[in-house]
Amino acid sequence: MPNPALIPTFLRELFVARTLPREPEPDLVMDDPQQVAAYVKAGRLDGVMAAAYLFHSARASQALQGCDSVLDLGCGPATQLAQIAEFNPGTRFTGVDLSPTMLADAEKHVQTLGLRNVAFHQGDITTLEGISEHSQDGVISTMALHHLPTLQHLEQCFQTIRRVLKPGGALYLTDFSRLKSLKSVIFFAYMNSRHQPHLFSLDYERSLRAAFLREEFETLTSRFLPRDAQLISTFKVPFLVIIKTEDKPLSEGLRAHLIAMQKDLKPRYRRDLNDLRSFFRLGGLGNDPFT
Repeated sequence: MPNPALIPTFLRELFVARTLPREPEPDLVMDDPQQVAAYVKAGRLDGVMAAAYLFHSARASQALQGCDSVLDLGCGPATQLAQIAEFNPGTRFTGVDLSPTMLADAEKHVQTLGLRNVAFHQGDITTLEGISEHSQDGVISTMALHHLPTLQHLEQCFQTIRRVLKPGGALYLTDFSRLKSLKSVIFFAYMNSRHQPHLFSLDYERSLRAAFLREEFETLTSRFLPRDAQLISTFKVPFLVIIKTEDKPLSEGLRAHLIAMQKDLKPRYRRDLNDLRSFFRLGGLGNDPFT
C-alpha cells in the first residue's frame, strides 16, 4: 500500500491543469563545496536516497548483464555508480561529470570501497569528447538529465548516446519528469526535510522545477535511441521516468543479495522502496528483482 501522504498530491496531479513552467537550474555545474557536501551527505547509501539507489542499482543491473564497458552520464559523487559497479564486478564503468569537485569526491568514494572496475572522465555529457563511436556496451544515467539547460541540450545528449553505444547495446536512463503544479514540487522536495540537509532539499526542489516533460523524453527516445528502448513512467502521475532496453536474468547470488539488502533497509526506507516498486509496476515495469 503506497504512503497515504502521497494521495492528495497524486489526485492534484491527476486533475489539475499544468501551470508549472520549466526553470533550468541556476548552477549548471555543482562545484560549491558546501552544496556538494550536502548532496553527498544525504545521498550516501544510509541516507534518504537509500531506497532509490537500491531500486535503480537493481534495475540497471538487469539491463547491463553481459556488458563489458558502460558509461555513466552525470555520475556526480558516484554513490549510485559505485553500488551498480559492486553488483557487476565483471563490467568496466566510466563515470562522466563536468564538476571536478564531484569527481574528486567520487574518486575518494570508490577508493574507500576498494572498487577496481570504475574510472572517471571529466566532460560534457552532450558531446562526450574523447569517447569513440560505438565503443560502449551500455550507457546509464540516473537523475542527471534534468541538469541540462535546454531541451536542445537533451536532444544533443540523446544523439551522443546513439553515437557512442554499440549496436544492440544496453540502456538504463532515469530522471524526474515535470509535475503539473508547484504545490506538488514543494511536497516532494520537502517531505523528508527532517532527515536531510536544507541545501539538499533546496537542490531537490530546483531539480523538480528543471525536469523535462514525459512527452519530451518519449519523442527523443523514438527519434534517437534503439528500437527496443522502452519508456516507462510511474503510474498515472509521471513523476519519474525510466528508459531502458530489455532485462536479462540476474544471477541467483545477486538476486539473493538484493533481497537481503531490501530487508536490511530501515523501515521507512523499505516503504520508500516498496512505493517505487508499486508505482512502476502499475506503470508497466515488469520483472521485479526484489520478488
